[in-house]
Parts: sequence; structure tokens; C-alpha cells
Amino acid sequence: MSLNEHDSLLLQNKYSLVKGAARRARQLQSGAPSLGVSNSLKACRVATDEVRAGKVTYTVGAYKPLPGSAA
Repeated sequence: MSLNEHDSLLLQNKYSLVKGAARRARQLQSGAPSLGVSNSLKACRVATDEVRAGKVTYTVGAYKPLPGSAA
């Protein structure tokens, strides 16, 4: 999957797209209604289409080391 310039600005990186779409796909599989039109019935593809269309937003939190662990 290639990202165009707009997607690159909207999304920090491909990893954040995957994480956000995966969370949304789990919601869809649990019965959440679709937020847009997709050419696919598969939850993963629907979720990816929703994220790219701007229907779903998500944040990627900063890494916080556990107390007492070496960072």
C-alpha cells in the first residue's frame, strides 16, 4: 500500500495507520456501524478506508517506561 502526500501529512507513519485501523476493525467486528461507504465487506479494509477518508481519528500515545525499568 502506498501513501500519497496528503496521507503522509495526515498520518505520522504507516505504523500509526495500521494501529488506528486495527482498533477500528475490532470495533467493526464487534458490531459498530460503518461510518462511510467502502468497496469491501472486510472489517480491516473498511476501517482503513474510514481512516483515510477522515471519518475516524486516533492518537498514538507517547512511550512511557514502566517505573523501575531502564529506559
